[in-house]
Amino acid sequence: MEHIDKYLLHFLRYTAGVSEDVLYWVYPLTAAFAIAVLSYVCTAVFRFGVMPAVQKVTERTKATWDDYLFNPRVMKAFRRIIPPVVWYVALPSVLTHSPSLLLLLQKVCNIYLVIVSLLFVSVFIHSLYEISEEHQKLRNRPLKGVYQMFNLLAFVLGCILIVSIVIDKSATAVLAGLGASAAVLMLIFKDSILGLVAGVQLSANDMLRPGDWITMDKYGANGYVREVSLTTVKVQNFDKTITTIPPYALVSDAFQNWRFMREAGGRRMKLSVSIDSDSVHFCSPEELARFEAEGYVPAGRYAAEGSRVANTRVYRDFMIDYLKGRPDVNKDLMIMVRMLQPTPEGLPVEMYCFSTFTDWQPFEHFQGSVLDYAIVMAREFGLRVFQRPSGRDFSSVTRTEA
Repeated sequence: MEHIDKYLLHFLRYTAGVSEDVLYWVYPLTAAFAIAVLSYVCTAVFRFGVMPAVQKVTERTKATWDDYLFNPRVMKAFRRIIPPVVWYVALPSVLTHSPSLLLLLQKVCNIYLVIVSLLFVSVFIHSLYEISEEHQKLRNRPLKGVYQMFNLLAFVLGCILIVSIVIDKSATAVLAGLGASAAVLMLIFKDSILGLVAGVQLSANDMLRPGDWITMDKYGANGYVREVSLTTVKVQNFDKTITTIPPYALVSDAFQNWRFMREAGGRRMKLSVSIDSDSVHFCSPEELARFEAEGYVPAGRYAAEGSRVANTRVYRDFMIDYLKGRPDVNKDLMIMVRMLQPTPEGLPVEMYCFSTFTDWQPFEHFQGSVLDYAIVMAREFGLRVFQRPSGRDFSSVTRTEA
């Protein structure tokens, strides 16, 4: 290619008949036109020859990753790299007599090559993200922030290369000059750097996944994670609002992730019924016999204890049997009914178990049905549920005295 300029000049002088007076500006235009035609031909060969061939090969393979890495979007981004490469390679062969113009055009080609290469890297990284979204083990990892950081690093590197091309200095010299501005750059990209570190920690420790239900009172978040990016974590609350949280806040502060509750197969129910302590007494033999006759307790359960059985104990045993008999209670997890410390509001009887329902509405229905049953059945054992007196109670007392 080193003699192309001679052939081109010979063609213009003797074949086309161009005079020497206008040859100085006709020659560069002709050379540019020739290079443009060459770059168009190379691009067309890649577009109508290479791309369809690659697409046919990827369609025949059983793997899916090549469908993403060689999709039309990636191939189109790679196709943009061909023209500046052709121009950069061909320019020295046709502009040997114009070194200043050659230097200028090569700089333009280099800058354009860096720009289209950055676009290709961005599209390629996006394809890698799509592959990870389809992968069974990686789809639930918050990797979007990591890919965004790679994009940011490529952008910074591209800017450094463009500056080095413009000022005609090496990239290392530009980096050395930026060393004094490192503190300013750290301040500008503080959120991005912290987000990258937090994203790696969240992913490595499996602390957070898109789709997890999390609660974080400090930021008013209570809902499902919709997106984990480099600088923000988007949480859609149950009231359909969106809360954005910095990723590093999830690492430095405490938040509650309900995913492990779903994986355990049980959501905890922890309810208590306050019993009026004046209604607590030892059960008489007649009462125990009635409880057995009603089927509230198995026959002979308290035979060895005589009459020293409190009605609160019978009530607790009954509620444990009731919880263990429900099909929507996880039998593999703890089931317990216990007495708590007496308070001025009464004697709390706490019911503790895990429901097989993990979604909000079914769980609340389950919890409400258990509480309703516990309050109603307390009366069957001679227990009164404690309730502070209201205005209606005082008014009824006043009418009775009158």
